[in-house]
Amino acid sequence: MPAVFTPRRLASLATLLAATTLAGAGLSACVPLMLGGAAGGVLLYTDRRTSGAQVEDAAIESKAARKVSAVLGDRGHVGVVSYNRWVLLTGEVPNEADRAALEQAVAGIENVRSVTNETAVMGSSSLTSRSNDLIVTSKVKATFVDAGDVQANAFKVVTERGIVYLMGRVTTEESDRAANLARAINGVQKVVKVTETITEEERKALQAR
Repeated sequence: MPAVFTPRRLASLATLLAATTLAGAGLSACVPLMLGGAAGGVLLYTDRRTSGAQVEDAAIESKAARKVSAVLGDRGHVGVVSYNRWVLLTGEVPNEADRAALEQAVAGIENVRSVTNETAVMGSSSLTSRSNDLIVTSKVKATFVDAGDVQANAFKVVTERGIVYLMGRVTTEESDRAANLARAINGVQKVVKVTETITEEERKALQAR
């Protein structure tokens, strides 16, 4: 059955796209985005990281990209995502020695708190596989928005070879709910939670910022 895009869902998807775009542009966590008319404007986007953490994450990703190039050259395919200074490595590397060297190099970057090395020793994924991963990521984000009980912008979603990685500062309940939603999506092979657990009180304080 084709997806039914109700006005509410279309608005939700538009919200997600706007939030994602502005997040990528480095929107400060202290400045919420308001969208909509003067009578109907509502808070649509805040980042649970501090503005300083967002800046540091961008710097970490840039430095890590250079480290990846220095270690692997063109012999692998590795993605780097930093969220609140927790770094996720995904993709493919030629051998275990390169995998270990890559993790060590990234762990040595200033301000990195932790490295989760999910790279696999295998040949680089195809362009078709990477395109499918982008589609899966979009489905996961849209599903979070459509669910209504998940704060979609609290999660960073990364997909590699059908494996969905969830990053973010979230409660255990939020993490479990998001993982269950993602697992039900066609094309998702597995869900891995790379989340930083916060308490319900911390969540409420972040929401109220």
